[in-house]
Amino acid sequence: MSTPVDREEYGPEARPLPFERGTDGPRVVLVGVDGTRTSLRAAAYAAGLARRQGAGLVVVFVSSPAAYTGLISGVVAGAVQQTHDELAAELREQFRRGADELGLPVTFLCRRGDAYAELCKAADEYRADLVVVGSSEQAGHRLVGSVATRLVRTGRWPVVVVP
Repeated sequence: MSTPVDREEYGPEARPLPFERGTDGPRVVLVGVDGTRTSLRAAAYAAGLARRQGAGLVVVFVSSPAAYTGLISGVVAGAVQQTHDELAAELREQFRRGADELGLPVTFLCRRGDAYAELCKAADEYRADLVVVGSSEQAGHRLVGSVATRLVRTGRWPVVVVP
């Protein structure tokens, strides 16, 4: 079982050029994806915005282990990890094709851990001007808060939450 590469870059000038914050429009748009409908809509929105603004797009896929992962057997945990790896590979290929079609510089990051923490680290690392995420489809997040809500409350970057 192979582990996905941590970072891949696609498209022309795959690495966004250095910039100054506060200049005309975002230079780096970061989007969090997890394979859900809302995250893919967020990715489409972010790609369109990045293309129109001439910005680089950083796509972050975070494989978050479920709370029960420590309780399941090694065989089942391996199957869960394999599913995450396959989803990451599928998303990586989708974004590579999209980068080629749109002529957009795209960096694909595959991270493991807490989605909120990993998105924050990536946004700081790539000096994101804008963070785009999909809204949560889980009912419990209305009570305890979702990744999107936590990013908005952090207030370090402008955050767009796509329904």
